[in-house]
Formats: sequence, C-alpha cells, structure tokens
Amino acid sequence: MGTLIAIAIGGAIGSLARYGLTLWSEQALGTEFPYGIFIANVAGSFAIGVCFVLLFEKALLPEVWRSLLMVGFLGAFTTFSTFSVQAVGLLQDGRLMSAAFYVFGSVFLSIIGAWAGMAATRQITG
Repeated sequence: MGTLIAIAIGGAIGSLARYGLTLWSEQALGTEFPYGIFIANVAGSFAIGVCFVLLFEKALLPEVWRSLLMVGFLGAFTTFSTFSVQAVGLLQDGRLMSAAFYVFGSVFLSIIGAWAGMAATRQITG
C-alpha cells in the first residue's frame, strides 16, 4: 500500500509541475511551439538518468523513493502521449519543419538527457 500511495503522491506533484511548466512556457515563450512538453520530456529524461544511478546502481534511497520519483513524479511530468498529439497538430497545421524538429529533437535530446544524467551522477557519486 505504501508503494501505491508514493506513486499517487509523485504523480500528483509531477502532473502539477508539468502543467505549471506548460503555463509558464506559453507566457514566456509563446504558443507557436509546444515548449512546455518539450522541456518536460528532455529535463525528465535527464532526471530519470540521475534517479536510475542513485536509486538502482547506488541504492542510496529506499524502494519507496523509486516508486515516488521514477514511476509517480517523472511518469506524470514527462508525457509522450501529449507529445504525440502535439506532433500531429503541427503536421496538420502544415508546419513540417516544426513537427520534424519537435519529434526528432524530443527523442534525441531526451536520450542524451538520460545519458547525461546517468554520467553526471556516476561522476559525482564515484
């Protein structure tokens, strides 16, 4: 039961953080590109790399933190379902270059983000 509660708490916080980031990005950067979800996916991929090293490789925190941070928070903070709908929207608007950058940039930079988070955390923790 503790694991389910941890996932629920992490998910609630993660979804609120994504929503807040989306609102901020629309006000600060505009709505011509889905900056909020793009940033969430790349930053979340970096964060999951950090969490992977700290929680799985180094086992520095109890099991419940894996559920709260990785499944709950980051699962709700990053979202490729919204990403997919936004990519289709860009394509339907005829914005092929924006759609291509969004799709390939999100995937490529998110993979690099996960790798960088893992590498940085391994470097720091030895």
